[in-house]
Amino acid sequence: MFADYLNYDALGLAELVRRKEVSALELVETAIARVERDNPKLNAVVRPMFDAARRQAAEPAGEGPFAGVPFLVKDLLAQIEGVPTSNGNRLWEGVPASGDSELVSRWRKAGVIFLGKTNTPEFGLTPYTEPEVFGPCRNPWDPSLTPGGSSGGSAAAVAAGMVPMASGGDGGGSIRIPASACGLFGMKPTRGRTPAGPFIGEAWSGFAGEHVLTRSVRDSAAMLDATHGPDIGTPHPLPAYSGSWLAAVGRQPGRLRIAVSDAPMLGREVAPEVKAAFTETVRLLEELGHEVVEAAPAVDRTAFSMAFLTVLAAELRADIAFTAETAGVKIRPEDYDPSSFGLALLGQAFSAAELAAAMRYLKLAARSILGFFETHDVLMTPVLSSLPVKIGALQPKPIEKKLIRVMGHIRGGWLLKKLGIAEQLAAETFGFIPWTPVFNVTGQPAMSVPLCWSPEGLPVGMHFVGRFADEETLFRLAGQLEQARPWRDKRPNL
Repeated sequence: MFADYLNYDALGLAELVRRKEVSALELVETAIARVERDNPKLNAVVRPMFDAARRQAAEPAGEGPFAGVPFLVKDLLAQIEGVPTSNGNRLWEGVPASGDSELVSRWRKAGVIFLGKTNTPEFGLTPYTEPEVFGPCRNPWDPSLTPGGSSGGSAAAVAAGMVPMASGGDGGGSIRIPASACGLFGMKPTRGRTPAGPFIGEAWSGFAGEHVLTRSVRDSAAMLDATHGPDIGTPHPLPAYSGSWLAAVGRQPGRLRIAVSDAPMLGREVAPEVKAAFTETVRLLEELGHEVVEAAPAVDRTAFSMAFLTVLAAELRADIAFTAETAGVKIRPEDYDPSSFGLALLGQAFSAAELAAAMRYLKLAARSILGFFETHDVLMTPVLSSLPVKIGALQPKPIEKKLIRVMGHIRGGWLLKKLGIAEQLAAETFGFIPWTPVFNVTGQPAMSVPLCWSPEGLPVGMHFVGRFADEETLFRLAGQLEQARPWRDKRPNL
């Protein structure tokens, strides 16, 4: 057991291993002890891999920047050879992966030790983490609250101190949402910055990408240094980045022109605690010498929300069909969570022409939004419209779950569509996350920075969006903010 485990970030622990002041096995045993102590309260780790982690830790540490550091992998998208990736669904539970996905291979080369896999909502759909197959994941700051989603298990584990860093994916805010809810740093890289293959062409029509959730800015930057770059067949190759994001963290960003807005792009209401945190962050940016202007790109909330939902509904229908085909069973509503299956029913009801129209609309909207950044270096908004909500608060109501199951048996997606369920889903979902999905559509880098806490002691993340392919400016700004308002010593009292 390593008594000072919580006093170091991932790079700090790796440095201790390199200097032989602590062994990788000691770190792994410490991480396992913390998982065994706190996971019963939080349900963050759903697939322990302790024996494999011990075997790896007993081998000589490699040369990667994170050699010997315990790491958790979100149980969605990422494939570890021989280990099932459940995607939060019961049918995938017994299907071992045939190989490592490319990003997993790069994490291995970076030196991390896989300790297990973390809780995620079914197919990564919801901004909360409450899959039926595993049960709800809970927030370390208050276990009655959600840690957010879909990377909720990873966020809860890092915030609780089980590991210093864990993987996440972000298709509508799924790194930034739980980072905000759990008081962590979460960077969504530019579309195509990290590899998605070889088992996935592109996730969620290019909206989704993977990276990590961390306590320190430098850990996120160093891991992106280690893992970025196209893989074979990537549909969104970016120009090669020859610099170092880790080095950028230590450099001042200069005087940036930062647009700020707490007006929800997709939802309608923002809680007073969030508004207060936003105002506090605006003052901080001004104190740091940045040019702060009140402005935001124009977004038609109704049209954008419905177009985004249409694409997700089609993706969910394809996910469910592929899952049933892989399992060798017919599609049954009982094999899926109501939130996923309900959206998939709508996906079956939408026509191919409606899907094409939705994609066209989103691509044109993205062009308009990207144009805003011709005259602004960064946009700052809150991440969430409110503090983390109670477990179950965003779930479909019991009568809605029953209706979805009935409609599933009679292929009643057309009726759900006629009843206006799609519009209701859009309003409810985007009411909690009124900013983050916009920048999955544009593909821009965006980060949640844990700068504020509510009077009740709950974290309130602030959302910073950079120009396309400009993670460097965001990392420089994040390093400056971390130095001005340090957060690493803020920990939940479990």
